[in-house]
Amino acid sequence: MIYKFKSLILIVLVFLLNHLQPNLYAQNTNRISSKDTLQVGIAGSEPFVFSDAANAEGIAIEIWENIAKQKKWNFKYRPFDTVEDALHSLENGKLDLVVGPISITANRVEYLRFSQPFYNSSLAILSRADALNIWQKIKPLFSAKLIVAVFIFLFILAIVGTLLWLAERKQSPDQFSQSPVKGVGTGMWLAIVTMSTTGYGDKAPITLAGRIIAGSWMIISIIFATSMIAGIASTLTLTSMGSSTVSTIEELSGRKTATVIGSPTESYLKAYKTKITGVSTLDDAISKLREKEVDAVVYDRPQLLYYLKNHRNDDLFIAKAEYYKQGYGFAFPLSSTLVYDVNRALLRLAEAQKTTKIIDFYLDKDE
Repeated sequence: MIYKFKSLILIVLVFLLNHLQPNLYAQNTNRISSKDTLQVGIAGSEPFVFSDAANAEGIAIEIWENIAKQKKWNFKYRPFDTVEDALHSLENGKLDLVVGPISITANRVEYLRFSQPFYNSSLAILSRADALNIWQKIKPLFSAKLIVAVFIFLFILAIVGTLLWLAERKQSPDQFSQSPVKGVGTGMWLAIVTMSTTGYGDKAPITLAGRIIAGSWMIISIIFATSMIAGIASTLTLTSMGSSTVSTIEELSGRKTATVIGSPTESYLKAYKTKITGVSTLDDAISKLREKEVDAVVYDRPQLLYYLKNHRNDDLFIAKAEYYKQGYGFAFPLSSTLVYDVNRALLRLAEAQKTTKIIDFYLDKDE
């Protein structure tokens, strides 16, 4: 009897949970009525958010307004100078959400909730496309690798010169002095003349051992000399055709690089030992690049693409390489019940290609 009674209670509880849970969820997600006004913080840079709050626009703004239109939500914008200021107000309960290019990071998800990304961003390198001056063209010839190669070559010459002196000093004392310094020097001179195929004829081996050494050196030096000349020629050709553009982040090691203070780019660049120049805005960074105060600007790729789209005549180059990929989303308080509805609306916009159309309007379609 007791067992049947417990079973009956369990069935009743399961029935109540199955019927009450959807109602509770509906109350949660539909708590925003047509009379409520959401407090929406806006922050970030162009082209995601434009600073004119009276007529707010941009990629993030248009995506949010499409969502609000779907859900029939009323809202009021509150502009902030920086993303961090907006997130601070959000955390303190003064906002319902923050709209803008908000990077979804591991640190932020500890105290905030995020929508799914509406844009996948990355860091990119912007540099000048100036023609190289004479020093920049010949600079690769003075690299550490080339200097090491020259020392190795001189060491090999010294060995060949020594072998020729040892083979010839007794049979040809008039050509090869008994003095080690003068004798080895003469042997090195003979090795250089042989390698360059100059053939002055002032020095020549007369012993069998000397001729074997000289003949072997002729074959080795032909291979060595042609490889070295080809390398130097290709380097000079490439540099004469090149410009001052930067293609990879490794090229920025030890060079001056501008980025916006407080952005994730700062910590990322430190790992590559670049000389970081901090600025307050992207315009300041590009200004320093134009004035040749820095070698490159490293910042979020979409912002750089938007700048290039609106400044077609600038001799600036954006590298294809992408680094530190991250998603942009909308930020909410941890207790927010809006995230689910916003995510569903974002999926609808993506499926209808509306998100792509908005992004293509502000950025180059190919990018």
